[in-house]
Amino acid sequence: MKNLLLATLLLFGTLSGCAVKPTNKHDVFTETAQLPQEEAPHERNSLEWWYFTGHLRDKNTGEEFGTEYVFFHFNLNGKQDWQMVNFSVTDPKAQQFRYDYKVRKLPELLTATLPLNLNMQKQAQQWQLTGQEGRYHLQARMARHAGTAINLTTTPAKPVLLHSGTGYENYGGKATAGYYSYPRLMASGTMEVNGQRHEVEGELWYDRQWNCNSVMAKDAGWDWFSVQLDEPKEDLMLYQLFNRATGEYVGGGSHYSATAQSTHLGEDDFQLETLAEWTSPHSRKTYPNKWRVRIPSQGYDLVIEPVMQDQELSIKLLPGIKMSYWEGMCRVSGTHYGKPVTGRSYVEITNRKEKQKVKEAVTARK
Repeated sequence: MKNLLLATLLLFGTLSGCAVKPTNKHDVFTETAQLPQEEAPHERNSLEWWYFTGHLRDKNTGEEFGTEYVFFHFNLNGKQDWQMVNFSVTDPKAQQFRYDYKVRKLPELLTATLPLNLNMQKQAQQWQLTGQEGRYHLQARMARHAGTAINLTTTPAKPVLLHSGTGYENYGGKATAGYYSYPRLMASGTMEVNGQRHEVEGELWYDRQWNCNSVMAKDAGWDWFSVQLDEPKEDLMLYQLFNRATGEYVGGGSHYSATAQSTHLGEDDFQLETLAEWTSPHSRKTYPNKWRVRIPSQGYDLVIEPVMQDQELSIKLLPGIKMSYWEGMCRVSGTHYGKPVTGRSYVEITNRKEKQKVKEAVTARK
């Protein structure tokens, strides 16, 4: 969704007669992310988001579900704020994936106030995100799929992770965006799936990013991985940015130890290999669908595999204009210094062409 929205901004800018590249003159960069104020909306920001993904389980039956819930805020010209909300639920047992979304102009500019109080209404449903610093209340109910909802509260199990050590991620020297995470938010509350109410608990991964217009490129694709390992309780964030037209590649990420020690990972610190692909019957786009991740410095050799293949979303922006991407619930297995490990993951794959197998740039570099 992250790079998908960048493409959306490009589209909106073209259709509205604005400059092709939205302005970032109101974005504010500091040497180190300043918390907690970075949690608040950045006024007139080019593009920012509050992003939750994770695995939840029924307290009574152990049945597992995945969810994604995100608020986007962007401003194309420094004058008019827009907001987008996206919400999805994965039900592996039933092999069902459902999602809902909405984009709208805001009646007034967002202000830099805390605690967060973001909301969006679609039909009779009210979607909300409130709180700050790892303690949040997430509430959403799908309008397009009756009987699908979440009502969750979170508390941080580990301290905040400032990516690159500063809370600003440098994308190959070409762009810089603010970025921090709470890799383990203990979540509890209720979830409705197919009209059935579940008392759930689990762990969510939370990403906070801002000043993201600078990452935008027409032909850019974005692959993003979050990994929460069971034992040791370590966390990984990995990404690949690549240009389909030029073959240019940028990779990076973070390793977060069980004792909350952060290590920046450059593109030469890990290898990401595609093991399988899947072609959507809906969009006809071909996505990587199983991966091997090796991080020699941390002793990891992992396989990441979706719990179900079809976790594709298609966003209708305007009549006749649809954008598709894959973001889904995955399981992790492999070894850590030769010992078996398991874990959970969420993966996002954007900007793939129809009926074209996209070979990962990192594989080509082997």
